[in-house]
Amino acid sequence: MKIDVQAGSNIPAAILLNSLDNVAVARREIAIGEASGVNGIVAEAVIPRGHKIAIRAIAKGEAATKYGQTIGIASCDIAPGDHVHLQNIAMQDSDVTHHFSSHVPVIDFVPDAERRTFEGYLRPDGQVGTRNNIGIISSVNCSATVSHAIADHFNRGGGLKGYDNIDGVVALTHGQGCAIGTGTEGYEYLVRTLSGYARNPNFAGILMIGLGCEVNQISLIQEKYGLEESQFLRTMTIQQLGGTRKTVEVASAIIVEMLDALKGQERTTQPLSKLKLALQCGGSDGYSGISANPALGHASDLLVRHGGTAVLSETPEIYGAEHLLTMRAVKPEVAQKLMDRIEWWGEYTSRHGAELNNNPSHGNKAGGLTTILEKSLGAVAKGGSMPMQAVYEYAEIIDETGFVFMDTPGYDPVAVTGQIAGGCNMLIFTTGRGSVSGFKPVPTIKVATNTEMFDHMSEDMDVNCGAIVNGRESIEEAGERIFETLIAVASGQRTLSEIYDYGNNEFVPWQLGAIT
Repeated sequence: MKIDVQAGSNIPAAILLNSLDNVAVARREIAIGEASGVNGIVAEAVIPRGHKIAIRAIAKGEAATKYGQTIGIASCDIAPGDHVHLQNIAMQDSDVTHHFSSHVPVIDFVPDAERRTFEGYLRPDGQVGTRNNIGIISSVNCSATVSHAIADHFNRGGGLKGYDNIDGVVALTHGQGCAIGTGTEGYEYLVRTLSGYARNPNFAGILMIGLGCEVNQISLIQEKYGLEESQFLRTMTIQQLGGTRKTVEVASAIIVEMLDALKGQERTTQPLSKLKLALQCGGSDGYSGISANPALGHASDLLVRHGGTAVLSETPEIYGAEHLLTMRAVKPEVAQKLMDRIEWWGEYTSRHGAELNNNPSHGNKAGGLTTILEKSLGAVAKGGSMPMQAVYEYAEIIDETGFVFMDTPGYDPVAVTGQIAGGCNMLIFTTGRGSVSGFKPVPTIKVATNTEMFDHMSEDMDVNCGAIVNGRESIEEAGERIFETLIAVASGQRTLSEIYDYGNNEFVPWQLGAIT
C-alpha cells in the first residue's frame, strides 16, 4: 500500500485513509485557508501535523470515522475544514460487533528451503537466545541493592574482561516480594514473571537472590515452576550467607564459574521459528496507525510466514478494535478468551474509579490522537493480518507459534516485562513522540512514525517510517526494512538502546492487589 504517491509540492496536505472516513490526517501543519488536497476542503483552522481535519460536515451526535471505523462522537456540529480533536469529539463505549469467522486467514508459509535464518545461541532446552547474558533475579526489594552491586562489579568494574561472548550481567530488581498474600492474583503474576525471566533464552545463566525472610520464597518459585538448581541456575539468600559483603563475594565467584563454563559458546545458524517477537508502541501520535504500526504489522506477517512468533499485547490499547482480532481467531475459544480479558479490564478500571479512555496520554493527544478508540485502531495494526492462534494471560509461557496475544496493561514497561517473561527474545517498539527505553535482556529496535521526530532524535531511533507519510515508501517496503533489521539485530547487531546501555530500570512486573 502506498499513500498518494506524488512528487514534491503536489503531495496533498492531508491523507484520506478510507473512503468511508469523514476526517483526514494532516501530513504537515495546514494553515488557515490552505487546501487540504482532499475533496476540495480548505482548512478553517490551523491543523497541526498528525491531527485530523473534517472533510465533510459532521452533525452533533454523529460518529467521526477514521480507518473506516468509529473513533468517537461529535460533541457539537463540525463544519468541513474544522480541526477535529478534543474540543469537538467525545468518547463513546466500544459497541463493535464480535463474531467468530470460520474463514480465518490462511498462512502463506514460505517454503522450508527458502526460509530465512539468524545467528543465535542454542540453549539446552531447545530455545535460542539473541543475546548472551547472565541474569540476577531478586526475589524481593530487600535484595535489590546487593543484586545491583554484583552486576556493577562485572559491567562497570571490569569483571567481564576476557569474556567477549557475554553481553552483560543484568540485575532484575523490583519493589515487590513481601507484604503480599500468596494466594492472590498479584503474587501469581510476580512469581510467574520471575520464573519466566529465569527461563528466557537470552540468559545463559541465572542467579536468584533473596533476603531470606520474605513472603516470596525462592524455593516456592522453584517448586511451582520446576526450576531445578544446576550449574547455570543458582540460588542464595543474604541472611543465610551473613550479609551484604559476603553475598556479593559468593555471588561474584558463582558468576565467574558460569562465565568460565560459557567461554567457548558461539552463535550458530538457527531458523526464524526460534524468534518470539514482542510488538510494542509507546508515545504514539497521529501517524502511528498510518506508518510505523502497519509497517511493523507487515514485518510481523513476514516473521510468521517464516515460522516465527509475533506477540501483540496492551489490552487497554486494543479496546474498540478488538473485533479486528476476534475475527482472526483460529477457534471460538480463542476469541472468547480475548473478550473475557476485555470484560475484566472494564471491571478493573471501574473498581478503581477510572475508565479505559484515561488512555490516550497527554503526549498522544498532543500528537493528534483523540480517543482510545482511535489509538486502538492504530495500535492493533502492529499485529498484521495473520490468524490469532492463542490468547495468554500476563507472563504466561508462549507455547504456540504464529501470531498470538498477551493480556497486559498499556503501560510499556509492565507490558514488555510480561512479554519477555513469556519467552520473547526480540522487541520492536514504534513511537511517534520519541522513546528512550530499553528492555534487558532483549534488544529493542525503535521505529519512528515520522521523519521530523526521527531526525530530531536520530541518536535514539533505529528505523524511520516517515517516508510512508509523504508517499515515498509503501507500507510493505518499510515492513521489509524492519524485517531485515530484525534479523540483523537477532544475529548480534547492536541497537541504539543497547549502545546507550538502556534497560536496567525497565523490569516492572505488574503489581496488583493489597500491600499489607
